[in-house]
Amino acid sequence: MPPLSEFFTFAAVGAFAQLVDGALGMAYGVVSAAMLLGLGLPPAAASASVHYAETFTCGASGLSHLAAGNVRRQLFWTLAIPGVIGAVIGAYVVTHVPANWMRLALTPYMLGMGVFLLRRATRGDRPHDDAVPRATRPLGLVAGFADAVAGGGWSALTVTTLVARGATPRTVIGTVHLAKSVVSAAASVSFLLHVGATNGVAVLGLIVGGVTAAPLGALLARRMPARAATLLAATAVLALGLNNVVKALH
Repeated sequence: MPPLSEFFTFAAVGAFAQLVDGALGMAYGVVSAAMLLGLGLPPAAASASVHYAETFTCGASGLSHLAAGNVRRQLFWTLAIPGVIGAVIGAYVVTHVPANWMRLALTPYMLGMGVFLLRRATRGDRPHDDAVPRATRPLGLVAGFADAVAGGGWSALTVTTLVARGATPRTVIGTVHLAKSVVSAAASVSFLLHVGATNGVAVLGLIVGGVTAAPLGALLARRMPARAATLLAATAVLALGLNNVVKALH
């Protein structure tokens, strides 16, 4: 594929993922990584590309939430430190397992995330409080590992789990986004050490597409029903997971 066409393809992926993320407050990583895998990138390259881009996009988002008072420092540190450890381990695993094996291993995860998002579309709101929920450190460790291995899923796992346990959605989303920038930076350093600064066109496309679509994503967050956005993300991830199943059977 010519470099310019390749750039626009990755920019379109980044834009679509950002639109979903803007409407949901999550799913940028899992949607963009799933689409990159669908385009034929090896799992390590797809995850590395997403994390390089997210270091910038989540950093900007997290700092905005910090300025707006949406970040709880105790919850941030409780998530970020185990998340970094999990991300470093996950980056090592995904870069040392054969690509075909890794793709097969990730297929159940993608299908599970699709079902997870579908269930979220039908789940009602819960009461909220400001206490740090129990088992948050193990949650950060698992989410960081899964996010590095699959290229996404940090927000989908942490936001939904913390909100379901009673934490305030506004501060959960803000804190998770800021923690995600730290986790993405740690994963990016690990990927740089293991796979190098590859796929520059993909990274640049994801960043440009995501930044360009961010204003429209914010508008969608106000206008699009949350259930419709969740179903959109779930459909995309499930379709790509099923596509991997079909490829594996041939």
